[in-house]
Amino acid sequence: MTETIDMTRAVRARNALFAVFAANGFALASWMARVPDVKDLLQLTPGQLSVLLLSISVGALIGLPTAGRISSRIGAKNTVRLALAILVPGLLLAAIAVTYGGSMYLAIPGLFLLGLGNGIWDVAQNIEGTLVERGVNRAIMPWFHAAFSGGTVLGALVGALIVALRVPIFAHMAVVAVGVTVLTLAATGPFLSAAGTSSDPDGGDGASAVRGRSAWTEPRTLLIGLMVLAAAFTEGTANDWMAVAFVDGHGIDNALGVVALAVFLAFMTAGRIFGTVLLDRHGRVTVLRLMFVLAIVGCLLVVFAPAPLAFVGAAVWGVGASLGFPVGMSAAADDPARAPMRISVVSTIGYGAFLGGPPLLGFLGDHVGVLTALLVVGLVSLVALLVVPAAKEPGPATG
Repeated sequence: MTETIDMTRAVRARNALFAVFAANGFALASWMARVPDVKDLLQLTPGQLSVLLLSISVGALIGLPTAGRISSRIGAKNTVRLALAILVPGLLLAAIAVTYGGSMYLAIPGLFLLGLGNGIWDVAQNIEGTLVERGVNRAIMPWFHAAFSGGTVLGALVGALIVALRVPIFAHMAVVAVGVTVLTLAATGPFLSAAGTSSDPDGGDGASAVRGRSAWTEPRTLLIGLMVLAAAFTEGTANDWMAVAFVDGHGIDNALGVVALAVFLAFMTAGRIFGTVLLDRHGRVTVLRLMFVLAIVGCLLVVFAPAPLAFVGAAVWGVGASLGFPVGMSAAADDPARAPMRISVVSTIGYGAFLGGPPLLGFLGDHVGVLTALLVVGLVSLVALLVVPAAKEPGPATG
């Protein structure tokens, strides 16, 4: 792509990308809303459930490292559509296995495809996000992730209603699959990144970025990846375990457990919408430090406070988890020519949290209970505070 992107086209792509992020979030949250039901239907221990969830992470970690190359060759639009063609069948296969198969082992292949498609989708939409940021000349990556969070909130709230109505998992996922497919195919039309284009709107060869030295050898990229790993662990642990922890640890029913997840997601979405103001005013480093401190406080409230106050903890945790991942994506893309490869590396490292998180929390949960096991989030957030400076903006210090 050698021409400068006009503002009208960039704004159209921005609005379309909001829908794509939201569709991705809705699909994932729809599945996560049924995790307590899956646990009950298959009669799984926390450790067994962690193995089932691990299959999603394994799929994602296979897709993530290749997504940058795929996007450089066929464009973000076609890469998201490819990811959709993998994710949706996986979602349906997993739902069929749980609803009619009655075995966690039958569900693993479908969840693997769900994770594989989601990993490719995630990198591609973030690459398109950095291109749109430059097109509109504003740092709006957190807004795209807010759209993702908004999709997860809607998915969780709809899921809570569906659970209360006792709708079978397959019927629920089938409707989700149709809706997400239609929305995503329509919304990817206005994307800026087409086949064979660079992520740089002012020119640049996507292939040259691939041929350059590996982003895996860059210390700053690896440190940003470590920070994103901590942020992903903080966010992903809540996605996977918040509902189960409230049900098992605080003694509430499954529908209210999903409401706790929805509270977390709603406040994470709010943090992403309004956090851009803080980022513009105080810079990445200061704001990220505040976010990880809030994640620690929220985690402690969820674990140690009684049920009503624990919902407040879920809200604080949600705010604390809001900015680490999107700001990490923006930091990885500070150099447009290297953005696809660096985003792919940072995303791969970050999603290591989804690989290690489910089994770690599940196995700890077998020994100390899922609720108490959530304290690991506080420890990981403490580590993140040490590497936050790697995400500092290029140029004069603002943090």
